[in-house]
Amino acid sequence: QVRLVESGGGLVQAGGSLRLSCAASGSIFSVNGMGWYRQVPGKQRELVAEDTDASGTTYADSVKGRFTISRENDRNTVHLEMNSLKPDDSGVYYCHAGYYSDHRPSALREYWGQGTQVTVTS
Repeated sequence: QVRLVESGGGLVQAGGSLRLSCAASGSIFSVNGMGWYRQVPGKQRELVAEDTDASGTTYADSVKGRFTISRENDRNTVHLEMNSLKPDDSGVYYCHAGYYSDHRPSALREYWGQGTQVTVTS
């Protein structure tokens, strides 16, 4: 089993910056990818940014040029640097990761963190 723990959310004024971090622990053989999703009340969880071995980095159009995702594979950690924040960036940010527990392709499992609140005021 793998546990993801997020940190770095909070309250910030528009135009400000925040850095989210997510650290994984548990039975990890190798990583398939890590990323961040955002959810606001009444809407589905949506991809913000991800970094996968197969596809590299992907960003939602709304955050391109403002957010940067980075992975530290040796520490099973992913960060999301968020700059020029806007009120529309507010929401609960969830860390998402795909890990293999052994060498078999069937050993891939997906995990979610508990979420961290980001609130951007105008």
